[in-house]
Amino acid sequence: MKRPTDSSASEDLGTDFAEALAQGWLPIREVARQTGVNAVTLRAWERRYGLIVPHRTPKGHRLFNAEHVQQIQSILTWINRGVAVSKIKPLLDTPQPAVEPLENDWQRQRHALVQAVTQLAERQIDDLVNQAMALYPPRTVCEQLLLPLLADLQLRWQGQFGAQLERVFLHSWLRSKFGSRIYHNNRQLRGAPLLLVNHSDQVLEPHLWLTAWLVSSADCPVEVFDGPIPPGELALAVERLGARGVLLYASNAINLSQLPRLLVGVACPIIIAGPAASIHHARLSTGVSAIDVAWAEDPLSAYHELSRRELL
Repeated sequence: MKRPTDSSASEDLGTDFAEALAQGWLPIREVARQTGVNAVTLRAWERRYGLIVPHRTPKGHRLFNAEHVQQIQSILTWINRGVAVSKIKPLLDTPQPAVEPLENDWQRQRHALVQAVTQLAERQIDDLVNQAMALYPPRTVCEQLLLPLLADLQLRWQGQFGAQLERVFLHSWLRSKFGSRIYHNNRQLRGAPLLLVNHSDQVLEPHLWLTAWLVSSADCPVEVFDGPIPPGELALAVERLGARGVLLYASNAINLSQLPRLLVGVACPIIIAGPAASIHHARLSTGVSAIDVAWAEDPLSAYHELSRRELL
């Protein structure tokens, strides 16, 4: 792809937006697709911290080049090392290996969230998560904050008095929070949805909703059924929704002998996600080969598998 040089930037950016794109400049939506950092976050990085300074057309359109994309990748590298986004700019100006702090920014945020959960402080939880969502891509928030948080809390809740209270409180908040985000995203999206089904014994399965949020953030319509669907009716749901694929999330062992009956008539790709994928990995790889079934252990690997199958 031909990309304008810096010396020709002023001239190129004075041309029509479509002509600039034809010469190799990238609009913000394409940069978001390539990097996984959504447009809202890119604008926040520019406005608050000056991390990315795109070129602007006379009408205000943001245009990016390959150097901008590389810089975004560098920012993500620092973020994944635990550096707060507010402290990254000097590191970009003078790149050097960093020693990760004993308590990095993600650890600090997780600690604050654990404290808020123990106090049943819904507004504080909401503010902390909103702040992370405004500054970091969904996959980073999921990988560095929310999944480790759930793991930390799961350890805390073992034999702890009040554990069930905290668990139901947090999981209810999480379903409400991400359900709302998914609803508003769906209102702006068109096309066949991905159907996600809670195939676990427990309700309020948090990893199901994290998976749904990641998928929805990739501009894919989502329908979430937070409870098992009887055999035969799953195919009916797929037909009525025109679903592009089905993801069954199971946090416990499932009856594989009943799986073909459950999936009969489902004429779209199927992914089984959650701990069940680890439990039944060997048999899922060979025992149900007559059905198009893939497996993924957690929300991030489910997202990766969906992307690999071009379902997003």
